[in-house]
Amino acid sequence: MIKSIKEKNSKSLIEIDLTGPDGNAFALMGYASDLCKRLGMNKTPILNDMMSGDYEHLLSVMEKHFGNYIIMYR
Repeated sequence: MIKSIKEKNSKSLIEIDLTGPDGNAFALMGYASDLCKRLGMNKTPILNDMMSGDYEHLLSVMEKHFGNYIIMYR
């Protein structure tokens, strides 16, 4: 699921275009699940938090937990 990685500010960031198919809620939860696995995190509380609100809440949870690893474009 995690496809594009580009060098930005000496970090490898995963770019997610929120206007395309990768921007839908299910795709974002897939990214979160994959990142949790890669980072050794428990995905259940993060995914539950992502599903507990609207789309903007989902994006804020992504930023909170994975902001050092992703960049989301609108």
